[in-house]
Amino acid sequence: METVQRVLFVDASTGYYKLRRYPLKDYFGPVDLGLHLSGLYRSLNIGTGLFAGSILPGSNRLVVNGFSPCWRGFYVSSMGGAGLVFDNLGINMVSLVGKAPTPSILYLNRDHGEEVEVELLPVDAPALWAHGRGGAYAMMDEALRVFGPRYGGEYRALAVGPAALATDYAGILSAPVKDGKASDVDTWAGRGGLGSKLLAEHGIAAVVYGGTVIDEDFRDRSVADAWFEEKYKQKLAMKDFEATTKYRFDPKFQTGGTLGVNYATVGGRVIAFNYRSVGWTEEERLDLHKRFIEGHYLKQFNEETIAAKQQATCGEPCSAVCKKLNGEYKKDYEPYQTMGPLCGVFDQRAAEKLNRASDAAGFDAISGGGVLAWLMDCLDSGQLSPDDLGVRMKPRWKVEGFDVVADSLHNAELGIELIESILHKRGILDLSEGVRKWARRVRRERGIRVLDTFVYSANGRKGWMVPNQYWTPGALAPMAIMGKYYMHYGPEFLPPRELGRACAERLKKE
Repeated sequence: METVQRVLFVDASTGYYKLRRYPLKDYFGPVDLGLHLSGLYRSLNIGTGLFAGSILPGSNRLVVNGFSPCWRGFYVSSMGGAGLVFDNLGINMVSLVGKAPTPSILYLNRDHGEEVEVELLPVDAPALWAHGRGGAYAMMDEALRVFGPRYGGEYRALAVGPAALATDYAGILSAPVKDGKASDVDTWAGRGGLGSKLLAEHGIAAVVYGGTVIDEDFRDRSVADAWFEEKYKQKLAMKDFEATTKYRFDPKFQTGGTLGVNYATVGGRVIAFNYRSVGWTEEERLDLHKRFIEGHYLKQFNEETIAAKQQATCGEPCSAVCKKLNGEYKKDYEPYQTMGPLCGVFDQRAAEKLNRASDAAGFDAISGGGVLAWLMDCLDSGQLSPDDLGVRMKPRWKVEGFDVVADSLHNAELGIELIESILHKRGILDLSEGVRKWARRVRRERGIRVLDTFVYSANGRKGWMVPNQYWTPGALAPMAIMGKYYMHYGPEFLPPRELGRACAERLKKE
């Protein structure tokens, strides 16, 4: 194993690049090294851990970190499988500094040599976002079309959508490449708004990377089995299989994936209609769960995805097959929760439309859904009018007489209109400097306390993060990085100091 980490610095303002080496005794991985570089250069860092390319499950995640525009502090996001191809560059990290004068695609390739080829290609981002599959998908497709033929080995692309210029909570999209085209199994470094940082602060709309480097990755299964036998009394494959039961198929609940297992078990802890369900009685929440979720939303998922075995991996060789699909639509719990029940959507067709519109725009799905649910709440309560938000209608949020198909579709279409309003700054909407700053301006100019109905974790005066979608005290705990699972999210109540210790332990394990 190498005793140094190799970091390729790319100055997007000039196209100049250089390689630096950092001893392992000082920095052990992409997070602590990324923290160091972010403090020095305000850089955006993209890299992998030391075991990337190995047989160890989870070792091929691509880690993205830097100063988050929305959280207003150092943030870590990652995407499954995308580090496997990055490892072929023969480096550990790319650190972006400076800003390209126009939106550009960054090309990285190491083809049978010692040097990484680096090129910046200016593009007309708005025009690309308006064509093909639209938004971030169109940008990713264009990057693969232009640069794909140059690669002698595997390659992959990262891309952002128009949300990266309009807001501070855009994510970064990627997908495995097959026969020169991106597959439907998209993965995201969503949380933290690092897509906004990539484009707004560095001028990079997409990154294409790949290479032919074959290094000495850890592939000795007998050694790995010995480690796992000593710690878990199981071989690597068996422990991996056991640990990923929820993501694959859990026979206890006759469903699988985060969406299936979470909705099968949530019961009276269901969160709906911008958290209004928290104030209901347990019986009312159980009734909603039984009729709208078990009886329709979850039932659709089980019949269409689980029974049909529409599943895949993120590109990483593991047993989880955690990516649950219905045709081109990938189903994860939190996106289909924030842009599902939280927005008053309980039908898979409606949720698919809303999630695809959000993904194409390039939003972090959890924050995006939380913002949409909040704006719908403002419309439903009359705090803001449709004209204020540049839309034509109000949500249908009355549980009595709720048509699970028609009303879900209505709410999803309203969500899509709100997405367009956010992107084009219609009405009084302008979230480019953050949700909290916009809400304070609305209060100052109109005397309306719209921020009171927005559920978020705060960091300083401007920082914000829509919490993970679990009704648990840890989701709102004051940790250094929120919105990830660096906190205790068990359902039990713990006194503040005990909760803090439990969150710290979880942070270390993550």
